[in-house]
Amino acid sequence: MNKALKMILILGICIVVLGAACIGAGMYWWSQHKDELIQGSQRAMDEGRAFGAQTDNEGCVTETVARNKREPGFGAAISHNLFLRQCLEASKPSPGFCAAVPGRTEFMKSAEWQQQKCKAAGLTGDAYCSQLFAQVQQFCEDKRTKSQQ
Repeated sequence: MNKALKMILILGICIVVLGAACIGAGMYWWSQHKDELIQGSQRAMDEGRAFGAQTDNEGCVTETVARNKREPGFGAAISHNLFLRQCLEASKPSPGFCAAVPGRTEFMKSAEWQQQKCKAAGLTGDAYCSQLFAQVQQFCEDKRTKSQQ
């Protein structure tokens, strides 16, 4: 066997072993933390429904932005998205809330709208801010779809 073929074979075996190790580590981490993550997600959704029952759509967005400012980061962003979606579903309608919200498939308008909303909320540097406003888009799109049926 020539030297190049041996190197390719060794490299391939190393990649497979490294991939298996990463998968194993991920499975171990998930087995140790899944209950905590599921409970946190459920808690965020319950809080969103409870808060939404006492406010309107705008109040949900305001509260979620405040939560995001207090607790930024990837894990918190997931909870904030769950909170916001449940809050919007449970809240009273705000007049004109969905009027200027572009559909999710309007990619250029969506990106621009999300950036504007993040800037107005004071979350310009937040990498996960656009996800919050994507929840607003989905809520408004679902609302429009339901009204057309």
